[in-house]
Amino acid sequence: MDTDLRPRSTTILIEGMHCPNCELLIERRIRDVPGVVGVLANEEKGHTEISYLGELNLAAVERAITDEGYAVVSAEQRQSRNTRRDYLEIGAVLVVLLGVFLLAKHFGLLPQGFTVSDHTGYGLAFLIGLVASVTSCMAVTGGLLVALAAKLNEVNLATSGAQRLKPHLYFNAGRLISYTLLGGAIGALGSALTLSPETTTVLTIATSLLMVLLGLQMLKLFPGFLKFVPALPKGFTHRMQDIATRNSGKGAFLFGAFTFFLPCGFTQALQLYVLAKGSFTVGALTMLAFALGTLPALLSLSALSSFARGSFQRHFLKIAGVAVILLGFLNIQYGFVQAGSSLVPVKTQTPVTASAQEGKQVVEMRIDGYDYIPNRFVVKQGVPVEWRIDAKEAAGCGRILLSRGFGIQQFLSDTEVNVIRFTPQISGVFSFNCGMGMMTPGSSFTVVPNA
Repeated sequence: MDTDLRPRSTTILIEGMHCPNCELLIERRIRDVPGVVGVLANEEKGHTEISYLGELNLAAVERAITDEGYAVVSAEQRQSRNTRRDYLEIGAVLVVLLGVFLLAKHFGLLPQGFTVSDHTGYGLAFLIGLVASVTSCMAVTGGLLVALAAKLNEVNLATSGAQRLKPHLYFNAGRLISYTLLGGAIGALGSALTLSPETTTVLTIATSLLMVLLGLQMLKLFPGFLKFVPALPKGFTHRMQDIATRNSGKGAFLFGAFTFFLPCGFTQALQLYVLAKGSFTVGALTMLAFALGTLPALLSLSALSSFARGSFQRHFLKIAGVAVILLGFLNIQYGFVQAGSSLVPVKTQTPVTASAQEGKQVVEMRIDGYDYIPNRFVVKQGVPVEWRIDAKEAAGCGRILLSRGFGIQQFLSDTEVNVIRFTPQISGVFSFNCGMGMMTPGSSFTVVPNA
């Protein structure tokens, strides 16, 4: 048998692969080289096995690899999974991001003034969207979107940055359309599309854990954890990519539409606001204006991810990876606060005992920015409670009040004192907070037996 008809194989060492999608990209590029009959890239081992017939055009193979920002290296040049320089860069990014956050918080540079009011116009809804896209909603959805934007850039195998941007445009189109239609549906039909506090808590924690895992993958840290990141079989993914070249954007469009349900205090506040308005038109236009306000930040993120290549992409992944992990851990804390516990020391305020007035218990609270004052109350079991709340100075998602134990989910007015009435039936400690768990940690009612 002619030896030229027998496939031969060679192994090439590649520097720069950092996830399974890098494997797919390299395999699809090399398999287009004439004579290649099989390619198997291995990100863990940092090499690619190539089967070929006849003579292999090594120059064409190397061009296919280097054009995508990777490098062909010798055994002597090969780096470990992460070099000392990589760890130093990751540590430096961590210190810088923490420093920027703490300084911004200390000097009051983080916007807090915009919130949903009783008479929120479409212009204000747009401004709320601008603020939400870089503050509290960034802590919930932004970190996840950063990670997914980076991964989408890897999965999309288009050759130009403009083509890589297309799925992001589909994503934002899906988001605008879903916010408009579902916002209108909430305004017209009621609370059927508003998630319960329990569902929001579970979704917050699950989303946060996924953010942390994606961030670890982007930084190539703790590879043992990465097996928990969902991944499709490589052969199936290749077939999906073949289809995507002919019909791209559907998945990105659907994911963008789904973000309507991701936990975000501003989104939840607006959902309750349009619910109270009872109008499809008001609901649709309000949520559309809000989504348009978040658009500049999301499009900037999409463009940065789509046009990032080579060394710039690797540095972008380091910054994005650290940011995603930090936001993920911050999100987890919010999720535990929603569930009635906390991972950090709570603000200790002296509990206030309800005053008895005409057969009921009365407690008063005001909201100053992101603080409940006071935030801890003691009431008796079986006696009606009248909870009076001044929310004129509430910031961010402070206009939403949730208490799973008492079954309370209410949008607070900023024009008059809010009155919430309930009767505690069992003794115990019952927490309350905003829709994202960002208000004063440890806020609760202690219900004592009525002796």
